[in-house]
Amino acid sequence: MAKQSKQGPTYRDILSDVEKKQFKPVYLLQGDEPYYIDKLVDAITSNALTEDEQAFNLTTIYATDQTDLGDIVTASRRYPMMAERQVVIVKECQNVKNKIDQLAPYIAKPSMTTVLVLCWKNGTVDGRKKIVGMIQSEGVVFSSPRLKDQALPSFVLDYLKTKRVAIDYKATMMLVENIGSDLSRMTSEIDKLCITLPPGVQSITPEHIEKNIGISKNYNVYELKNALISRDVLRANRIVNYFCDNVKQNPPIGVIAVLFPYFATLMQAHYSPDKSDKGLSEYLGMNNWQLNDYKTGMRNFTAMKTMRIIGKLREADVTLKGVGRGNMTESDIMKELIFFILH
Repeated sequence: MAKQSKQGPTYRDILSDVEKKQFKPVYLLQGDEPYYIDKLVDAITSNALTEDEQAFNLTTIYATDQTDLGDIVTASRRYPMMAERQVVIVKECQNVKNKIDQLAPYIAKPSMTTVLVLCWKNGTVDGRKKIVGMIQSEGVVFSSPRLKDQALPSFVLDYLKTKRVAIDYKATMMLVENIGSDLSRMTSEIDKLCITLPPGVQSITPEHIEKNIGISKNYNVYELKNALISRDVLRANRIVNYFCDNVKQNPPIGVIAVLFPYFATLMQAHYSPDKSDKGLSEYLGMNNWQLNDYKTGMRNFTAMKTMRIIGKLREADVTLKGVGRGNMTESDIMKELIFFILH
C-alpha cells in the first residue's frame, strides 16, 4: 500500500487514526498517486462530520493561481456550527505553490476545532520549505507516490482481501496489464466484478473479467506478453492479427506501454548480481510469484537481444507518433515489432 516518507505515517496509519476519530488540525496530502489522497479526504470528511453536520461545517475550496490564501485562513478560523468541529478541504493546492508559505502563521497556531486538509496532487511541496516542517510538527504530511508496475498485482490482491474475495493469477494479470496504474479505475472495475459475482461465488476468474469488463481471456495484452516471453510464435501471431483487426480496442501504443516495462525490468534481471529466486526478488523489488515471467524471459532472450528489443520498442513508439512513419499503418508497425521480438 501507499507509504509516506520515513518522517511520517503510512496511509493505513492515517486511516486507522481517522476511523478512531483521532484528528490532526492540518493534513498535507501530496504526491503523484491521487487515489490515496482522495480516499483519505473521503475518510476524514465522513468520520469528522455526520451528514447533517456537513451542510454547515464542510468547506471545499478549489485553489487556482488567483486564490487568496487569506480566504483559506478565514475559513479555517471560523467556529463550527452545532458541531464539535469543521472541515476545510483545499483541493488543487499545487496551483498556489508559490504562495503556500503564506499559510505559515495559521499553521503555527491552528484552530483546534478545524481540520484543514491541503490536497497537493501531481507532485510534492519542496521539502526544504519551512512550512513542510511546521505541518509535520502540528499535523500530518503524507506523500503518495505512483505505484510501480510490479506492485500492482499486490494492490489488487490487498484490495480484494478487504472484500473477502479471491482472484486467480491469470485474472489478476489481465486486470493489471489491461487497466494499468490508474488505481481509481482499477478499484472501480474490481467493485463492478464483485457486485456481479453469482451468489455463493467468492473468487474472480478470467471468465468473469471477460463477461463483465470486456477483456478477452484469450486475446489481450497479457496473453500477448506471455506468448512473446515463451516465444510462442503461433499464439503471438494469432493475438497480433486479432489486435490488428480490432485496432481501436487494442491500440499499439497501449501494447508498447505494457511490453516496455517488462523488457526494461528483464534487462535489470540479466544484470542482477544474484540470480537465485531470493536474489532476483530483492534486486527487482517483487514477490517470488512474480518472478516466473522474468526467469522464462532470461532463458529465451539474451541481454543483448533484450537491449535491442528495448531499442525497437522505443523506435516503434516514436513511429506511431508520426516520426518517419511514411505509409506504414498502425498494424504494419505492430506486426514488424512483434516479428522483431520473436526472431
